[in-house]
Amino acid sequence: MNATTPTALPLLESDVLRTFVAIADSGSFTRTAAQVFRSTAAVSLQIKRLEETLGQRLFTREARRVQLTAEGELLLGYARRLLKLNEEAVARFLTPTLTGRVRFGTPNDIGDRVLPSVLMLFARSHPAVEVEVNVGRSVDLVAKLDAGELDLTLINAGNDGLDDSRGEVIYSEELVWAGRDGGLAMQRSPLPLALANPGCAWRRTAIDALDRQGLAYRIAYSCEQCAGQEAAMTADLAIAPFPRSLVKPPLRRLGAEQGLPALGEYHIKLILGHQRNDAVEALAKQMVQAFAQS
Repeated sequence: MNATTPTALPLLESDVLRTFVAIADSGSFTRTAAQVFRSTAAVSLQIKRLEETLGQRLFTREARRVQLTAEGELLLGYARRLLKLNEEAVARFLTPTLTGRVRFGTPNDIGDRVLPSVLMLFARSHPAVEVEVNVGRSVDLVAKLDAGELDLTLINAGNDGLDDSRGEVIYSEELVWAGRDGGLAMQRSPLPLALANPGCAWRRTAIDALDRQGLAYRIAYSCEQCAGQEAAMTADLAIAPFPRSLVKPPLRRLGAEQGLPALGEYHIKLILGHQRNDAVEALAKQMVQAFAQS
């Protein structure tokens, strides 16, 4: 029996994918042609060849704009990832090697979410840089930053004792009420709350909202970390203000249908110290990009 040699699949060229993404973003072959320094005819030919390679139509032309087809939307996700991976690979070899140490601070609730993926990516792109992570309260982290013990830190904005004019907001998320799905804590009066310690923006936001609405409550649990709030909610001992993205089974979101007031958004800020180097700037940039994509 003769072995059949598999047919090699065609490769997608980076410059063609870059043109494809640019058209998807701008909605125009003409604008994209100016961006990539090609004629409109040349850009159209690139896309035609790409469609022939994949055997799929990628764009539909409307009055003054082109739109992605379903197949085009599928390819767009792959194209962005391929271009990003290509950029990382080239940067790994051509970007000057960074060395040194970065002392980074983060509150506990932030560190559990986006931080692991950021540090993993940073370690891949800058393996010679040592990153020292400090976890603590936002107020304490800012104090360490000002004392020169940290190079940059993330904080939850709005905490008592913090200057809200400092830093750059890099992420905003809805703060919601949460409790055990099917639990009884919500039905108790006064309402049992699990809150962070005094000074926390989440705590003040929740109490102010309940006071404005005239709801009776008691602080049943106070804790330094949001893990303590989560434990109290999971045990159906209390409800708590919580970032929407962290509300996962067995917890569920509570709100107006339970008579609870809206809490609005909370913000995460990035603050850099006075002593900066290339490694600090690189981690800060990667941090901003990671939260923008989260």
